Amino acid sequence: MDHLSRIDIFIAVVKQASFAGAARELGITSSAVSKQIQNLEHELRVKLLNRTTRRVSVTEEGAIYFERASRALEDLKEAQDYIHDMKASPRGPLKVSVPMSFGLKYLAESLAVFARQYPDVALDIHFDDRVVDMVQDGFDVAVRIGLLQDSTMIARKLAPCPVHVCASAEYFARCGRPQTPADLARHNVLAYTRNRGAHEWRFKDPQGVEGHVGLSSSFKCDTGDMMVEAARQGIGIVILPEFFVREAIESGALETALGTYTTWPERNIYAVFQPNRYLSTRLRLLVEHLSQTCEKLCEAMAQCPKI
Repeated sequence: MDHLSRIDIFIAVVKQASFAGAARELGITSSAVSKQIQNLEHELRVKLLNRTTRRVSVTEEGAIYFERASRALEDLKEAQDYIHDMKASPRGPLKVSVPMSFGLKYLAESLAVFARQYPDVALDIHFDDRVVDMVQDGFDVAVRIGLLQDSTMIARKLAPCPVHVCASAEYFARCGRPQTPADLARHNVLAYTRNRGAHEWRFKDPQGVEGHVGLSSSFKCDTGDMMVEAARQGIGIVILPEFFVREAIESGALETALGTYTTWPERNIYAVFQPNRYLSTRLRLLVEHLSQTCEKLCEAMAQCPKI
């Protein structure tokens, strides 16, 4: 039995003025109560209780210890209650990094709902497509799409992120529709400049064999929305996550190609945070909230016409 448990027993004995009364209150035997009081006195090297056959009374040292120990345990109980209250109504700052296009289109309303639900959480939201340095820039959580580069961070998958190869019907009529990934080398495949890697496409074929093809482009930009508009205008082919191109494909403004091939490694949407031993309640609740939002988004997309 630990030290705090022995203190609890001591306080019960003093309040009940009886070993038997304390035993009944705590649901243990009188002999167990007596043994733990002896152990506590041994640890403290002081006599806390005077024992007679009829009653138990505290010594002068026992009275001082009872007063201070009771106050300390009450403080611990208040601290525990305060922590529970914080969990029920979290408070404090949260700095969040969200990709510009995806965040504004799919997460803005959800983040506003979270802010309304937890008014004591001070949200600081940054919409930016750059990959932030979470430690240096002081972010608590970042929503990231694609492959995770920083293995020191903890990531929670929020949703899958399928990638599509597509262009306008006018472009395909003018330049031809690629039949294999190798054909992309002869096309103008629009380049996303925030991609740190080479301008290439890595894929799996229908048999699960991996491959890659180098790409070239006469059009580069740092936002997916601009790439979609360029593709709509017939400038070239785009290889982009589904959330960028779904509406354009469903409306007929863009058409897909190479549908039997899949981007590899697979891309996902993640909530990324620093590997602290404990997550604050407000951060845990926000990550859970974003996860539920993305689950609903996936369900809604699944009910739409298939791409």
